[in-house]
Amino acid sequence: MRTTLAALACAALLAACATTTHVPARMADGVFVGPNGMTLYTFDRDAAGSGKSACNGQCAVNWPPLMASASDQPAGDWTIVTRDDGARQWAFRGKPVYYWVKDARPGDRTGDGVNNAWRLARP
Repeated sequence: MRTTLAALACAALLAACATTTHVPARMADGVFVGPNGMTLYTFDRDAAGSGKSACNGQCAVNWPPLMASASDQPAGDWTIVTRDDGARQWAFRGKPVYYWVKDARPGDRTGDGVNNAWRLARP
């Protein structure tokens, strides 16, 4: 009986560990950066909470989305939107987040204010 209860307790602990949530970005100097350390941005034309991105095609070539894998799950203020091509993208408080192709290294913020439509992703 004790062995069975111990085995069940271990199984429950392993299951809890397997479902820990993953946050796709971290803060650096007041803005969000992706796993690669590069600055993330939001797009004014994206409607928060719409569940989609307004930046597709050539726009997404210049502003690569922070992609979510098939196994990623929303966590806190981080949600997932579905792109026009069916791929999944991370969003913060309902706003999809993107990299800027012209940022060359971590810490670059050259995309802030581009076309008066792109903003640093902040909490």
